[in-house]
Amino acid sequence: MIAKKHITDFTSGKVFKQLIIFATPLFLSNLLQIIYNISDMIIVGQSMGKVGLSAVSIGGDITHFLTFVAMGFANAGQVLIAQYLGARKQNKLSRFIATMFAFLIVCAVITSILCFCLRVPFLHLMNTPEEAFSQALDYCTISVIGLIFIYGYNTASAILRGMGDSIRPFIFIAISASLNIFLDLILVLGLKKGAAGAALATIISQGVSFIFCLWYIYTHRKNYGLKISWLHFIKWDPKMLMQLIKLGVPMAIKNASIHLSKLCVNSWINSYGVAVSAFAGVANKINSTTNLISNAFNTAGASMVGQNIGAQKYPRVKEIIIAIFKITCTIAIIFTILMLLFPKEIYSCFTNDSEVLAIGMEYISIAILIFWGSAARSGMNAFLNGSGNYGINFVTALLDGIILRIGLSFLFGLSLKMGYFGFWLGDALAGFTPLFIGLVFYASNRWKKQNIV
Repeated sequence: MIAKKHITDFTSGKVFKQLIIFATPLFLSNLLQIIYNISDMIIVGQSMGKVGLSAVSIGGDITHFLTFVAMGFANAGQVLIAQYLGARKQNKLSRFIATMFAFLIVCAVITSILCFCLRVPFLHLMNTPEEAFSQALDYCTISVIGLIFIYGYNTASAILRGMGDSIRPFIFIAISASLNIFLDLILVLGLKKGAAGAALATIISQGVSFIFCLWYIYTHRKNYGLKISWLHFIKWDPKMLMQLIKLGVPMAIKNASIHLSKLCVNSWINSYGVAVSAFAGVANKINSTTNLISNAFNTAGASMVGQNIGAQKYPRVKEIIIAIFKITCTIAIIFTILMLLFPKEIYSCFTNDSEVLAIGMEYISIAILIFWGSAARSGMNAFLNGSGNYGINFVTALLDGIILRIGLSFLFGLSLKMGYFGFWLGDALAGFTPLFIGLVFYASNRWKKQNIV
């Protein structure tokens, strides 16, 4: 058994109960993140109209893309920590965590410098409408400067999740969400800072969350069985770093390629005018709300799968995947009913612009398709990520993120001349890719024959 106070052992006990208990705080954390992202859209949209919505939408797309390194390597680190625990190699955790954390902070600094220099070309590549360009630039500038806080929080949170602790990340993100909404009201509504105020509110709240999370890990390190020395942050373990890179690069490419494809798709969508660009921001928030449940069970499932593969308890892996499917498909049914019955009410939360709302009515079928794609890929993403297989994650990255997502979008949008609706359709269909790859990989049994840690 894994003995430390704040570490959860997923290699025994009831799978469904463990999944619900572990995933619920992750879901609530994701929900709070979505709430304070949506708060930007609602406050800016209601106070500045479709120009403000367009600026925050495009600036948010670019900022989200820039987090691909943090998300990829943090997810890889979470899986490796879980596998160390499952294989009962807790003595290696301290050095691995220090190596991962220092490496990602360096990545954050380099990414910030590069993207600060390239932020204007990025906005041109995104076909940013002229009316929204200056505000989108303000949003990007502030967000790029604050990337270190986003990277830092994702890393610290991944460490806790890898240990099976999802409660503390939820507490820290709750603090961040509350602060973000408070600052939105002051900076955007009170001081009229527009998109820049929305970006500043997000970065400050992320920074506070990161500092609290880092402080908690350090002061409670004994409860996690950690004996971290400051020397570990300076002198990285080369074997552990290579292990992280081997798994992190495919995961980072997967995140980057998906975000890059979305940027390409949104770039074409933005070319259809400010109203379509504004609704694209609304659609992104709706999709994010859908994905928050999928991502919560994906993240929880990856840690559980990782521990059980490390412990070679393979029947429990199947139980985990099936349990995730049952939950996410139930949620997809609920979301589908809500979208069919109350589309106008949902869109009106963001804007009352009649032109934007009319575009939204065309999007209903796409939204439903995205709901089911999110449900279908969640269990298999948990399995693929938790397996720690470098090759299969790389294949998924190429197919899901680049070949199919961009290919299908351009097929429907340009070749079949379906316009912005075709780009949305291609993006939605590509979301089912991990389901098919995961089923083939599971049936091959190759995931049982590897030793990651």
